[in-house]
Amino acid sequence: MRVVGVAALSLLLGCAPYRDFTLPPLAQPPSDPELHWTVLPEPVLRRGQPGEWDSVDTLNPSVVRRDDRYYNFYSGFDGRTWRTGLAVSPDGSTWSKHGPVLSPDPKTWEGDYIAANGSALVVRGKFWYWYQAGRPPRIGLAISEDGVNWKRIPKPVLDLGPRGAWDERAVADPYVIHAGDVYYMFYLGEDRARRQRLGLARSRDGVRWHKLRSNPILELGEPGTFDEVGLGEPAVWASHGWYWMLYTGRDRLERRRLGLARSPDGVHWTRVSRHPVLRVPGDWAAEVVCDPSVLVEGDQLRVWFGGGDRRRPDERLNGQIGLALLRLRP
Repeated sequence: MRVVGVAALSLLLGCAPYRDFTLPPLAQPPSDPELHWTVLPEPVLRRGQPGEWDSVDTLNPSVVRRDDRYYNFYSGFDGRTWRTGLAVSPDGSTWSKHGPVLSPDPKTWEGDYIAANGSALVVRGKFWYWYQAGRPPRIGLAISEDGVNWKRIPKPVLDLGPRGAWDERAVADPYVIHAGDVYYMFYLGEDRARRQRLGLARSRDGVRWHKLRSNPILELGEPGTFDEVGLGEPAVWASHGWYWMLYTGRDRLERRRLGLARSPDGVHWTRVSRHPVLRVPGDWAAEVVCDPSVLVEGDQLRVWFGGGDRRRPDERLNGQIGLALLRLRP
């Protein structure tokens, strides 16, 4: 049997898609602002009627603004299949549903279970949407002129890590931001021990990605904390000299809550608190608060989030979507 040298093997397999990098330096010096939350008591986007495509769960909002309207690409579950739907709003609070716009294609790598849990951006006037699909989960990309009709990239744009890697079993929950002339994707990775942590990738064009060599960027919480079992669904923005990240933390009882971390460079993260940062009044999100999507508007942030009143690891949460306002004050 012929022995292939390391250099030749690298050529055969292609270069490993790993790099060392950070996010761009922030011009504003870091400060320690106070966080002031205002949470609407009722959901702003409810589940569909029995039998509809989003009747069991309405979760995973990804909200962008184009022209004078808000577009919410959210995930709906009918008890069998997760799809991505569209809702449109003039103000971010009152939404009109347009039905499902992206469903899994069983003839492709996506399989028959999910084409959802995505992250949208407006790129040169078009909607770009990175989404989770397949078994095991990987991340794809679809592009649309109108938010309804989509053209998929035919292969996953972010694939599983190699054997033994922290993201060997799943890559999911993408959240993409554009900083400078580069796209950065924050995402969930799962290893063979089923640990779910958060990592980072970088791309010049949104299609070809390089993973951070030092991933993961955020580890599980300490024993007994709200995020000791799993992390997911990051949402990232820059303010007050920091990169900030809202993320979903999962405890041993399958409760999910939102945590907050910050970083000077997008790679080295520190938790702001060992406790959840968002409390939702009422019972509709009594057991689950998850899936943040953030838009910076002037001196405040709008945070759309998913919530449910049943503890489960993945679905059938009675999920609905809420809205909170966050002000960071010096």
